[in-house]
Amino acid sequence: MKKRKILKTAGPYLWLLPSILLMTVFILFPIFEVFRTSLSEVSKAGIIKGFAGLDNFKKVVTGSTFGLVLKNTLIWTVVVVGLSTVIGFALALVLNNEFHGRKIARAIVVFPWATSLIIQAGVWKFIINGDYGTLNTLFMKLGLISSNVNWTPTPGAYFAWECWVGIFVTVPFVTFCVLSGLQSIDASYYESATVDGAGFWQKLFGITLPLVQSSLTVSTVLNIIYVFNSFPIIWTITKGDPANRTDTLVTYLYKQAFYKGRTGEAAAISVIGFLILCVCASVYMILSLRKEEQDA
Repeated sequence: MKKRKILKTAGPYLWLLPSILLMTVFILFPIFEVFRTSLSEVSKAGIIKGFAGLDNFKKVVTGSTFGLVLKNTLIWTVVVVGLSTVIGFALALVLNNEFHGRKIARAIVVFPWATSLIIQAGVWKFIINGDYGTLNTLFMKLGLISSNVNWTPTPGAYFAWECWVGIFVTVPFVTFCVLSGLQSIDASYYESATVDGAGFWQKLFGITLPLVQSSLTVSTVLNIIYVFNSFPIIWTITKGDPANRTDTLVTYLYKQAFYKGRTGEAAAISVIGFLILCVCASVYMILSLRKEEQDA
């Protein structure tokens, strides 16, 4: 009997043990190593020489480039996550309706998300090229322009295009997260609201938004993490140039680690980004849960 009780008690933990081991090896240990490296003096060969305290963080924060890179990262994350959420939500509302060719429309929407980010960024880099890009070719054939236009005259213009590509590839994820929430809503809620004389906006804010809030919370938190850490789009289009004007924290730490051999400083940047993400995700989750509790 005692053995059975022990096995019954320990059974769930034994089943969880493989997952715990995998998380420890591939998630917790790398995080520990990054923190350890950020607090250490590291040679250009990647050899840890000793404890350096907060020296790496001081070098990063007091550097002339860090403020610009952090600003770019925040703008990049807010613009891409914010606009992709709004556009994705609107698309989900459209795709939730019955219409001819809905399956084809859904397949078209999901295509950018299913394609590699490097390929997407490479395609858009070709499209906006001022010399032989397809955007100029299309507008010239339509008679909208008479000569090639430089679509990226400034670093700000380049960065705006990168934000557009980020939105383009992120919208499908939001759309299908919200769509899954919309399809779980009982149609009787809308029927009752219609009988009571509710219009589109009353249904949207009174029924749809409250019931898909959990789906929106999941998609937003995951998007903040994915977009904040996104590397392929910016690296493929500009590599953070010119003069770090389009760099984000991820591309900047990559340059510090692999171009300049400053592994300790790169680890410090990674830790800063990790802490920012933890704070943002925690605040958003807490606010969302409080709102759900108030609504309940």
